[in-house]
Amino acid sequence: MNWLEMSESEILSIAEPIMDNLMQASTDIDYERHVRDFSDNMKRIVTEENFEQQCKSYQKVLGYFAERELMGVVRKATDARLYWKQWYTISGNEYLAFLHLMVQDGDIKVVNVSVS
Repeated sequence: MNWLEMSESEILSIAEPIMDNLMQASTDIDYERHVRDFSDNMKRIVTEENFEQQCKSYQKVLGYFAERELMGVVRKATDARLYWKQWYTISGNEYLAFLHLMVQDGDIKVVNVSVS
């Protein structure tokens, strides 16, 4: 079955562990674990030095990732994009967490991810 034809909860069961890993690896500043599901292009973009600088910077101001609440799953012909409200441990503001997944070389890969 095409993974994009799965129910929202089935797609979420694929995406949630990926997003959980990304956030925990970011909290731990563990580059290798953070990029394990990245596409080759994402691995070229997110360097270890840049990753460490970004983590230290946001952790100082916002704290660590806290809970998130699913806002929706958007499917296209070749990919899925997931959106969550995201909170941090220090900041009282709401943020938008975004995960863009696509099959590459037979595996589901992260082709874009952000929290803004």
